[in-house]
Amino acid sequence: MPTRKIITIDEEKCDGCGLCLPACPEGALAVVDGKARLVKESYCDGLGACLGECPKGALTIEEREAEAYDAEGVIAHLRRQSPELLARHLEHLRAHGLEAPEPLPAGGLTCSCQELAWAAAEAPESAASSGADAPELPSELRQWPVQLHLVSPAAPYFKDAELLVAADCVPVACAGFHRDFLRGRAVVIGCPKFDDVAAYREKLRRIFLEARPRAVLVTYMEVPCCYGLVHLVKEALAAAGGEIPVETAVVGIRGAVREWRREAPAGYGARAAGAGP
Repeated sequence: MPTRKIITIDEEKCDGCGLCLPACPEGALAVVDGKARLVKESYCDGLGACLGECPKGALTIEEREAEAYDAEGVIAHLRRQSPELLARHLEHLRAHGLEAPEPLPAGGLTCSCQELAWAAAEAPESAASSGADAPELPSELRQWPVQLHLVSPAAPYFKDAELLVAADCVPVACAGFHRDFLRGRAVVIGCPKFDDVAAYREKLRRIFLEARPRAVLVTYMEVPCCYGLVHLVKEALAAAGGEIPVETAVVGIRGAVREWRREAPAGYGARAAGAGP
């Protein structure tokens, strides 16, 4: 095996928070048994994109014998496991003066539904019945789009609203998502593991700065890497300045709400800690 630079994880320092995962453009990290670990040595390019994200200082770069970096293997891994990361990985290679194996789409990802960019419903619509005997369930969605990359911070539905920031797995896992979380709130969704974390942080900062929502609820899955969404919201709030109540709700992988609490990010005058809504 060649001697090269590669990430090293100090398991004694690592608390399994998962904040390093979205920072790795190769998808080379995973939380296993409560600790961050390399998925495969050949997926780590040794450039250290994840280093600044660990609050415990558990990540370092060392030079040692390791499997050679497998550029083609990383591409195959990302296409199979997390295609959302592929464009970011190629941009990462170019930023370090390395050859990217395929061209990026011109202009990046765009939404063809521009006419819906600021759409806001007068009232929730009833969802179509899924069967002859199934009751119609009302949708609490009052806007479009909802994906954090696509929304505009200047959209009127954010102004002085109660804002829901949801990990995109939560609506799938939680049967009561519309009733328990979405009702009466503007919403943005995203994945803190696979999406562009820096872009998310900036978009949230602009929403907080320009729209000044009056309250924020962050819903995320109980898996460790998903807490990164709370971390992003706190960073964006601190960067925007001001005061706003913040709540977080943790959803189990079988859909149960594990915990609902009020938080006060540094520099913010959120409500005192307490239970549930």
